[in-house]
Amino acid sequence: MGGESMTRTAPRSGGTGPAQTGGRLGQRLSGLAVALGLVLFLGGFGWGAVVYRPYTVPTSSMTPTIDAGDRVLAQRVDGADVRRGDVVVFEDKTWVDNAKVVKRVVAVGGDTVSCCTEGKLTVNGRQIDEPYLPEGSLAELKGFGTVTVPEGRLFLLGDERQGSLDSTAHLTDAAKGTVSRDAVSARVDAVVWPWKGMLKRPTGFEPLGALSRPGPLRTLEVMVIAGAVLVLGGGAYGPVAGRLSRSRARTAGRESAGAR
Repeated sequence: MGGESMTRTAPRSGGTGPAQTGGRLGQRLSGLAVALGLVLFLGGFGWGAVVYRPYTVPTSSMTPTIDAGDRVLAQRVDGADVRRGDVVVFEDKTWVDNAKVVKRVVAVGGDTVSCCTEGKLTVNGRQIDEPYLPEGSLAELKGFGTVTVPEGRLFLLGDERQGSLDSTAHLTDAAKGTVSRDAVSARVDAVVWPWKGMLKRPTGFEPLGALSRPGPLRTLEVMVIAGAVLVLGGGAYGPVAGRLSRSRARTAGRESAGAR
């Protein structure tokens, strides 16, 4: 009145605005993401420690599938679960004293295995395609006669047939080179150092029976990676949200000062 201008000051609210509500929601979601990420990350490693065992292969008898010095992950399995084509870890004192051996199962109990027909391994009268052999090599490099595998036992060969001390090196033994299923402790799922990934299931044996299924390694990989992403993303929310909040406050302050 009297020409004087009056400025009304808006009352300060003591309540919660949309920004504060959104901030608290974001913090809760961030904490949930971190917690879930830790569960997945640690759960993946814990599950892997129970299911898998690492081994270093000392020889080149499984080249090129597994080279000397390669680090592999092998799933713990019962010998009864072993199938043709599996690469297994076993221990047999008639082969090597107190040492693990890694070879490929080419025949199981009841099978008749021989080498070779037209350069190919023969199991139960069927020629087996073996793409895992070294390029240009033939199965007949380790030629042998016909062997009938006793029930409950396995016949094993190295992928590098020329230099592998496998079942063919023990044909004169009482077991005719075969190994008991009970001697198997694990099945190789992947070569992890240097990284070669999951072993391919050899489809050449498929007409003789079902192949084994891969272990849960891919599921474990997804769990660990997803867990790490959630932990890092959730942990980064606080600093990022704080920086954005300060930036918005400075912008609002400059706009308010400019409007006076």
